[in-house]
Amino acid sequence: MSALKRILLVEDNPNDAELTLEALSRHNLANDVTWVHDGAEALDYLYCRGKFEGGTCHELVVILLDLKLPKVDGLEVLRTIKSDERLKIIPVVVLTSSREEKDLVESYQLGVNAYVVKPVNFGDFINAVRELGVFWALINEPPPPRAGQGKAP
Repeated sequence: MSALKRILLVEDNPNDAELTLEALSRHNLANDVTWVHDGAEALDYLYCRGKFEGGTCHELVVILLDLKLPKVDGLEVLRTIKSDERLKIIPVVVLTSSREEKDLVESYQLGVNAYVVKPVNFGDFINAVRELGVFWALINEPPPPRAGQGKAP
């Protein structure tokens, strides 16, 4: 797959991350997923800084973003993405356990593309993530490369 099919998974719960990667792997999408463990690491990845500095910043087809994150919460990550001209065209899907109406409303006010509450049932979780991955990485047309940045090799 090309770099344009890369998915950024922002998830602090190792169990949820493993389930997400398993679901994506069922459609051969897991090899193109970068998993970061908190909001600060997500921002470092998006801005090619910290441990991602000097590396290739990959174009993303979608960001799967948890809201309840350490260091920088998911709403702040979303706020940063959607306020940056170079990043705001990247689709963001909130994938969270939060059923709080304020989180849902704020996410949409900030420009999230979809809000998915993580199913509790293992099979339902796998199916939901697999369908998200298939849609965003295979069916949906990804945004063009960010202005001012070349394509990843």
